[in-house]
Order: sequence, then structure tokens, then C-alpha cells
Amino acid sequence: MDNATKRERLIAHVAKCRAEGMQPLTEDLRNLSDANLSDADLSDADLSGAYLSGANLSGANLSGANLSGADLSGANLSGANIRVADLRGAYLIGADLSDANLSDANLSDANLS
Repeated sequence: MDNATKRERLIAHVAKCRAEGMQPLTEDLRNLSDANLSDADLSDADLSGAYLSGANLSGANLSGANLSGADLSGANLSGANIRVADLRGAYLIGADLSDANLSDANLSDANLS
């Protein structure tokens, strides 16, 4: 699946979850490595266990998102809104968090080094 298709399908999945209630990511959406998700509104999305390594999430709205256990290694999260997000056990090695808003985010057991 190419990056544009991944982006479109993920945004459609998040919109459906907002309308119908949370649903886990489908297997084909779990691997979002290297996807361009810059400026995407993924607030309150359940992205737990997703593979987002190398993804471009710059400027994305991830406020309230569940990113527990997600692989965000090498991801670009610069300028992202990650307020009140659940990052428990997430892998953030090499992630760019410059100017990201992590206020009240749960980073328990997150791997940052």
C-alpha cells in the first residue's frame, strides 16, 4: 500500500471510529512505517501497537491518542500535538520531538534512548 493510500485509509478509519466508537486498527493499517501523516488529525485515535517507525507526523494532532506500545522510532513528531496521549511502552528511539506538545502525556515505560 503506498503512502497516500495509507494516509487516506487511516484518516477514514479514525473518522469511522469517531462516529461509531473505537475500533482496533485492521492488520493492513497496523504497519504505517514511513507513512506521510503530517498535519493529520488523529486525535483520540487508537493507534496502540502500530508500527510508525520513520513516519512523518510533523504537525499532526495526536491529542488523546492511544499510542501505547507503538513503534515510533525515527518518526518525525516535530510540532505535533501529543497532549494527553497514552505513550506507555512506546518506542521513541531517534524520534524528533522538537516543538512537540507532550503536556500531560503518559510516557510510563516509554523507551526514549
